[in-house]
Amino acid sequence: MPRPTAQDFDQELLILFDAYVHGGIDRRGFLERAQKFAVGGMTAGMLLTALSPDFAAAQQVPKDDKRLKTETLEFASPNGYGTVRGYLAKPANATGKLPGVLVVHENRGLNPHIEDITRRLALENFIAFAPDALTPLGGYPGDEDKARELFPKLDQSKTIEDFVAAASLLKNRPDCSGKYGVVGFCYGGGMSHNLSVRLPDLGAAVPFYGNHPKPEDAARVKAPLLIHFAAVDERINAAWPTYEAALKAAAVRYTAHQYPGTQHGFNNDTTPRYDAAAAKLAWDRTLAFFNQNLRT
Repeated sequence: MPRPTAQDFDQELLILFDAYVHGGIDRRGFLERAQKFAVGGMTAGMLLTALSPDFAAAQQVPKDDKRLKTETLEFASPNGYGTVRGYLAKPANATGKLPGVLVVHENRGLNPHIEDITRRLALENFIAFAPDALTPLGGYPGDEDKARELFPKLDQSKTIEDFVAAASLLKNRPDCSGKYGVVGFCYGGGMSHNLSVRLPDLGAAVPFYGNHPKPEDAARVKAPLLIHFAAVDERINAAWPTYEAALKAAAVRYTAHQYPGTQHGFNNDTTPRYDAAAAKLAWDRTLAFFNQNLRT
């Protein structure tokens, strides 16, 4: 049976699911409002299951892929939560120093999908490191709903310091060239933007459909930006014209792409919102951008 796609669902239901994923409504609220879309033997609960991630079906790089070396690391974050865990992947046969890429997850912590993306980057000859912002709350709990419930409990002023510390760890590894970038998705897209403001030595930032910094912060951005937008994503897209104007005024190097017909989360191949063509184009652009800006 083929996996469902966004075209299999009513647009209003997809927007409702987006609100649920981002805390705008709770599970009960989603199920109550989704009931009107439950036809033909479907229930609201079945719709929620169909829209939710299927990590196993989407995995592209096995955890034990012999081409890679992977490990879980703990690192110090004295200005953040103290100690944080992250997942590191690099080529098994790497020779010489490689550029690094920090991978920032969505608002569910370091789930199997983000680990898979980290491995994909390592296969492209990067040292990829994905911290888990949920470390101080026990780490990714293995359940997306529980992870979403935990996320608002984080002190974001500490969490950004955890990612700053992770960037420092990656940059200063003996196997890293010292050049590094960041890519993030949804919450991680917003964090990628925030790190572009915070880190003057950042080599490249690639936010996927993430919240924008304050316009007055744009002048602090030194890294080139590659920004990916979904088409149907009012929550994120509404703030872009103001921030784009600020980037232009500050002479920041940026490229922005919007992908027609796509939903928020279109790069996440574990859910029906995934758009294979748009995701491939965005990923190819991302790899080319990192290669251009992070390799001497």
